[in-house]
Amino acid sequence: MTALRGGPKANIRDVAALAGVSHMTVSRVLNEHPSISPGTRERVLEAIRELNYRPNSAARALASRKTSRIGVVVDSVMEFGPSSTLRAIEDAAHDRGYTVSSIAVSADRAITAHDALMNLMTIGIDALCLITPRTSSVDLLREVSSGIPTLVVKAEPEDDLLTVSVDQGMGASLAAQHLIDLGHREMLHLAGPLDWLDARGRAHEWRQHLEREGLPAREPVVGDWTSDFGYAFGSTVEPDFTAVFSANDRMALGLIHAFHERGIRVPEDVSVVGFDDVPDARHFLPPLTTVRQDFAALGLLSVATLLAELEGNEVQRRSIIEPELIVRASTAPPRRSLGPPQTRLPTANVNGNMSAHEEL
Repeated sequence: MTALRGGPKANIRDVAALAGVSHMTVSRVLNEHPSISPGTRERVLEAIRELNYRPNSAARALASRKTSRIGVVVDSVMEFGPSSTLRAIEDAAHDRGYTVSSIAVSADRAITAHDALMNLMTIGIDALCLITPRTSSVDLLREVSSGIPTLVVKAEPEDDLLTVSVDQGMGASLAAQHLIDLGHREMLHLAGPLDWLDARGRAHEWRQHLEREGLPAREPVVGDWTSDFGYAFGSTVEPDFTAVFSANDRMALGLIHAFHERGIRVPEDVSVVGFDDVPDARHFLPPLTTVRQDFAALGLLSVATLLAELEGNEVQRRSIIEPELIVRASTAPPRRSLGPPQTRLPTANVNGNMSAHEEL
């Protein structure tokens, strides 16, 4: 493999692919990191020569200058999960003597992950963390080779990136098994937007768990994370189910509110389980059974992983934290018989407009 004259210039990922290493290993070779073995160093240098690769001198200078700063690109900072993860990383970094500079990627993409990364590299960072709910954000990051340790907070593994996450599928399984153990057999999943990785992970494992137990797996109702959507859905649906697993606590709150106004009792008529364990979940009426994500542990592990990589130590490429089921008063054994089943439930797109649900 050789660089074509007059064609596109080789980048750091081309070098990594030819040498059979990660792009971060190439960066370490370029910056004369002592942890690289002689054999690996020679393979990388040979690939650089063969491809006629010319690293950007400004990027190399920024990458090699220690700043004791971690850059964080965060998507959808207004949502509870991303914002809680950012705070946890800030706390953990501070305890290790690092500061955090964060940039939020806007929903309308006026500021892309590419823009955010360039801004962070300009001020100087030692490592980079991407807190993202969407695959598209990871794809945007790949457009630019940072040349520094990079971690993505997401459940799915990445070949060339470090990943740390709470186990979203396990959380959905905990919710499903809790309701099954209580005796529920007709259950509904109120999902988050399915372009979100966490929402897809929860919806997929919920379905898989019910199918493994030989129970009907209804099509999920797709919401938009807001309590307003939960309320709108709860105001119109005629329950032919005895339990609902909501993909987050905010939609569960709106659902319970609507059920209360209609005289549908929680948990006597319908049990409700949420996800996240927001600080106010214990004060819902009734207090909400939910899946707790340990954001403090997520922040600690993310920072520890990045700094270990930065120091050239052996690191686990993918790390998973187990969630915890918090049982409160919003779930109980089913106490009523169901009426005739409905063949279709209202769903919503990410804007909250009622529509027919698409297949996962």
